Amino acid sequence: MPTPPSSDKRPSPEALLRQARREERGELKIFLGAAPGVGKTYAMLAEGAALKRDGVDVVVAVVETHGRAETEALLAGQEIVARREQQYRGRTLNEMDLDAVLRRAPTLALVDEYAHTNVEGSRHPKRWQDVAELLDAGIDVYTTLNIQHVESLNDVVASFTRVRVRETVPDSVFEGAEIKLVDLPPDELIDRLKDGKVYVPQEASRALGHFFSKPNLSALREMALRRAALSVDRQMLQDLDAGGVAGTYAAGERILVAISEQPGADALVRTAKRLADGLNAPWTAVHIETTRSESFDEETQRRIAAALALAATLGATIATIPAENVIAGLRGQIEAQRATQLIIGRSQRSWWFELRHGSVVETLIRGSQDLAIHVIPSPDALATEGWRKGWTRDWGRPLAYPAALLLIAATTVLAKLAQPLIGRGAIDLLYLVPVIFTATLYGLRPGLFASVAAALAFNFFFLDPVHTFTVSDPQSVLTMLILTGVAAVTSNLAGRLRTRARIGVRSAEENASLAAFGQALARASDREATAIATCEEVSRLLDVRCVMLAEQDGTLRPIVARPREATISPVDQAAAEWAWSSGEPAGRGTNTLLASDWQFHPLKTGLGVLAVLGVARDDDRAPISADKATLLSTLLGQAALAHERLHLEDEMRSLSVLEERDRLRAALLSSIGHDLRTPLTGVTAAIEALGAEHPDTLSLPTARAELSRLRRFLDNLVELVRIDAGGIRLSMASVDLTDAVAGVVHDLKDLLRGHHIDFQVPASLPFVRTDERLLHHILLNLLANAVQHGGNTGPITIAGRRTRDALLLTIRDRGAGLEPGTEKTIFDTFAQGVGSDRHGGSGLGLAIAKGFADALGIGISAANHPDGGGAFTLTFPDHLVVTMPE
Repeated sequence: MPTPPSSDKRPSPEALLRQARREERGELKIFLGAAPGVGKTYAMLAEGAALKRDGVDVVVAVVETHGRAETEALLAGQEIVARREQQYRGRTLNEMDLDAVLRRAPTLALVDEYAHTNVEGSRHPKRWQDVAELLDAGIDVYTTLNIQHVESLNDVVASFTRVRVRETVPDSVFEGAEIKLVDLPPDELIDRLKDGKVYVPQEASRALGHFFSKPNLSALREMALRRAALSVDRQMLQDLDAGGVAGTYAAGERILVAISEQPGADALVRTAKRLADGLNAPWTAVHIETTRSESFDEETQRRIAAALALAATLGATIATIPAENVIAGLRGQIEAQRATQLIIGRSQRSWWFELRHGSVVETLIRGSQDLAIHVIPSPDALATEGWRKGWTRDWGRPLAYPAALLLIAATTVLAKLAQPLIGRGAIDLLYLVPVIFTATLYGLRPGLFASVAAALAFNFFFLDPVHTFTVSDPQSVLTMLILTGVAAVTSNLAGRLRTRARIGVRSAEENASLAAFGQALARASDREATAIATCEEVSRLLDVRCVMLAEQDGTLRPIVARPREATISPVDQAAAEWAWSSGEPAGRGTNTLLASDWQFHPLKTGLGVLAVLGVARDDDRAPISADKATLLSTLLGQAALAHERLHLEDEMRSLSVLEERDRLRAALLSSIGHDLRTPLTGVTAAIEALGAEHPDTLSLPTARAELSRLRRFLDNLVELVRIDAGGIRLSMASVDLTDAVAGVVHDLKDLLRGHHIDFQVPASLPFVRTDERLLHHILLNLLANAVQHGGNTGPITIAGRRTRDALLLTIRDRGAGLEPGTEKTIFDTFAQGVGSDRHGGSGLGLAIAKGFADALGIGISAANHPDGGGAFTLTFPDHLVVTMPE
C-alpha cells in the first residue's frame, strides 16, 4: 500500500538519472493551445517581456505575428535575432538563424511555431530539432504549439476536422517540458475570428465554416486539456520518484487490475478497460507470481495468459511480477505506479484456505488509505471448481518421496556409526541435512514429508525405549517435537527459496531474451529481416517450428520458416487465412480448424492484421505449453509493433513521394499559369487589332473562340493552384439561381452558338446562400463541358428543382454519356473519359468545379441520364437554401 509522505522511500535511480540529464540541458516551456488564435504567441511574448524586465537575458529567435497588432506591440523593446535568408526555387525565404542564436547564447530564447517545417537546405528539417540543439547548448526555450500538431493525435484530429496536419512533433518532446495551457472557450475564439483578430475577414469566413466550427473547437479544446493534464501528471510522478516521496498523489487517475489464477479474470480486464475509457486514464494488468504458481495446472496457466493477452489487446500495459506473496507484490506495484484505483476479483475461498493464506481483498481494504478498490465477485460455480482443484493440486514428483526415505535411511546408518563418537545429543541435528536437501531438490511438500520421517526415525532408532515409537523421557519428547518443528520450518523455507529462485531465474532469462529480441527487431530495416528475427527467436525460446506469413500480390504466403524446410499443408493454409481475416488464433490448440498441425497467431495492431505467425511441434504435444503462453503473447506483441513501424515507414515514404509530386505539380501549374499571361495578352491584342483592320476575315471568329477557350484554360490553372494552396476566400450572399445561370449563358454565348438551351429553372425557386463568383465559375465549367461533349449542335438542358431537404441544379448534355465506373473519378485533376466522348480538353474544368463546390459545401455528382447523355448535378443542402418568411 502507499505509505504516508513522511515515510522513508528511496529515490528511483531512473528518475534521478532523468533529472540529472534534464539539469544538463536548457529548460523547455511549451505554450499549448487548442487552435490558432487562442493567444499562445501573445502569452509567450508577454511572459518573455516580464522576464526581461526582471533582468533575464531574453531574445526573440523567431516570432510570427500574422499581422495581429496586439502581438506586434509586444515586440517593442525586445531584442530580435535577425532571420537567415535562404534561396529556394527562385524565392527568398526567411528562417530562424540557429547559429546566430547559439553565438548570442541568451538565457532564454523565444521560438514561435514549434512544429514548423524548415526550408529545404536547413541544418534540421524541423524547427523542434532546432530547439533541441538550443536546449543541448544550455539555452532555455519558450515555444508555442497547437494540439493538432502532436504526432499521436494527428489521426484523431483529422477524423473530425477533415484536415490532415502535415507538420507534427513527436510525443517525446513533452518529456521534461513544462506545459502552459493557453485556453480560450470556443465562443470567444469564434468572436475573435469574426472580429478579424485571427485571420483577415475573408479567410475568417472560410475558417468558421470548416476547421473553426464550434464542435471542432470543443473537441480540440478537450484534447488540449487532457494532453496538458497527462504531461503534468507524468512530470509530477517523475519528480516524486526522484525525491523518494511516497504517496499516491491522485491528481490523475491510474488504474491497476490484478489478474489471479481464479476463473473470471477476463471480466476483470473488461471492467478495467471500461473504467479506463471512462476516466481516460492509463491502466496496467499485473499477475503476481508466487511460490504457489509452480503448482498451477496447465488450464490455470492458460487462463492467466489469456487474461493478460486480452488486456494487451485492449491497450493495457501488462506485467508478471515475482513476489513473496500476492499482497506484497500488489502493494509493491501500487506503490511503484502510484495507482489510484485497483480492480481485483474475489472468489468464494474456503475458511481453511483463508486461515492458511489470508484474504488478499480484506487485507488490502483494511490497509488502504487513498486507494479506491473495486472488488468484482467471481461466479460461484467457477470458484467452487477452483476450490476443488486446490485439493487435488500436484504434490510433487512421485520419486521424491522414496528418495526422501532413502536419504533418511542413509542418515540413520551414518548416525549409528557416528553415535559412539558424537553421542546421542548431536544426532538430531544430522537429520536436518536430508530434510533441507529434500526440500531444496524436490520442493516444499516432499520436504515436509521428510521432516516427519526424520522425526520418526530419530524416535525409533535413538530415543529410549529404542526400536519403538514410545518415548519414556519427557525431555526426549520435547527434543522430537522441536526436531519436527525445526525440520518443517526449514523445509518450508528451503522449498520457498527454491521455488522463488526458479521463478527469478526464469523471469531473468525471459527478460534478457525479450530485450535481445527487441534489439534485433530494432535493427531490422525491412519486413523480411523482421520476419527472420521473429521466427528465429520464437523457435529458439519456445522450441518450436515457426513460419511467418504475409500478404503478397493479394495472397497470404509464407515468407520465412525456421527450420527452412518447414512447410504447411492446405489445411494449415486455411487456418492461417482464417487467422488473417478474423484476427483470432486458429489451428491446433485453439477453437478453430483443429485439424491443422500448426497454431497460427495474427500480428494485430491498430492498423489491422499485418502478418500471421505459425508455430508447431514435431511431437503430438500442443505447440505452446501453458507456462509459455504469456511469453508468446509478449513476443507476438513486439513483432506486431515492429511490423507496424515498418508499415508506417512505408506510408511515410509514399506520403513524401506524393507530397513532392503535389509540390512539383503546384509549382508547374503556377509557373505555366503566370508565364502564359503575357503572351496571351499579346495574342489578344493582335487578334483585336486584326479584327479592327480586317473585320471580314473568315478565320477571325475561330481565333476569338479558341482564344476564349485558352483564357478559360489559363483561369482554370490559376484557380487550381489556389485550391491546392487553400487560398479560396468566400464571400457568402443570397444568390438567385435563375440570374446565375442566365449570366453564365450570356458569358458563353459565342461557345453556345448553334446549341439549343432548354432552360428549366423556375423563377419561383428560393435563393441559395453561396459565393456568387465561385458559383459562376462552377457553372461556367459545367456548361463548357456540356458543350464540348454534347455534340456540335446538341441541345443542353439546365433544370432546377426543390426537394424536401435540398435544391438541385442539373446540367445535361445529349452526348454518349459517361463510361460506367467513372462517375466519381471524372472529377479528378486531369481526368478524361476513356472509350467515350469524355476525352480531349485539359481535364481541369471538372476538377475546378469539384474543388469550388467542396469549398462552398455544395454537393456535385455525375451520372448518365436514363434518356441518354451525361448529367452533372449541384446539390445545395437545406442549410444553404434561403427560406423567405411568410
